Amino acid sequence: MSDLAPQELRVLVAVGDEGGFSAAATTLGMTQSAVSHSVRGSERKLGAVLFDRGRRGAAPTAAGEKAVSHARRVLRLLEVMGAEVRGAESRSAAGPLRIAAFRGAALHLLPRALEALARSHPEVVPEVRIVREVGRGTAGEVLDGRADLGIATIGTTSPVPPELIGAVLLEEGYALVHPAGHPSPRTLPLVDWAENCTSYTRTWWQEQEWLPPATVEAQDDGAVLSLVSSGFGMAVMPMLSLIGAPDTVEIIDLGPERPTRSVGYVTTRELAASAAVRALIRELRAPGGSDFSGSSGVRSGAGRGRTG
Repeated sequence: MSDLAPQELRVLVAVGDEGGFSAAATTLGMTQSAVSHSVRGSERKLGAVLFDRGRRGAAPTAAGEKAVSHARRVLRLLEVMGAEVRGAESRSAAGPLRIAAFRGAALHLLPRALEALARSHPEVVPEVRIVREVGRGTAGEVLDGRADLGIATIGTTSPVPPELIGAVLLEEGYALVHPAGHPSPRTLPLVDWAENCTSYTRTWWQEQEWLPPATVEAQDDGAVLSLVSSGFGMAVMPMLSLIGAPDTVEIIDLGPERPTRSVGYVTTRELAASAAVRALIRELRAPGGSDFSGSSGVRSGAGRGRTG
């Protein structure tokens, strides 16, 4: 098998991203026949059909999905190699740093880390994408070569994929949140959202006789908090989602048996050695970097002896 050239990798990524040879050709400034010829050459070298051709375009096969993901990652490593070689003498990091994070992490974990990163490595340009932590989530973005590092939920039900490495940054507990001053919050409908990592809390939820099945599903945790704030229902939410919660809601500690979830980072072994990724991980793990327990707006009934 012959190695694929960088241009062949770029063609595979463009066809995968654009969903067709014609659109990929436009993106790359090539002719459609040149794109088709390149893909056929790559298929011969790899010994597999990479795209199903049809009237509606080109869809990657299972082999094609693997090839496109690896192509993205190899091209990214070539970019990182250039940036690190140019910065070798100054030992500085530079260039884009692609980060995938779920909403709560992007709002409450990344800002402090990115502020510190800007001071220590001003030539690094963070590119943050908000990714729903469902399905393959942020780890999938890293596996597919779309992100250098992902902020992910990590645990027994969603371990770090074997192709990646990672570590836990914080453990956060869940709390009951309901409209402030409501005389009987447990009678309210339960509001939830798909990203609420219910796999971590499923056993706990099933053991709570007072907790009904969710009757309202919102798009994200911000929408859930808004619905609760307006008096529409109650919710069980992780503490990251409750930072800066409005005065119109009350947050109640669920006691020592409350469910928790782990939040951490994931990256590839190759990118973990790059200066920019190393620097961001260092800031994420810095003392106080993952400490949100004292953030304003987060209130708990635990001090008053109240539990959910």
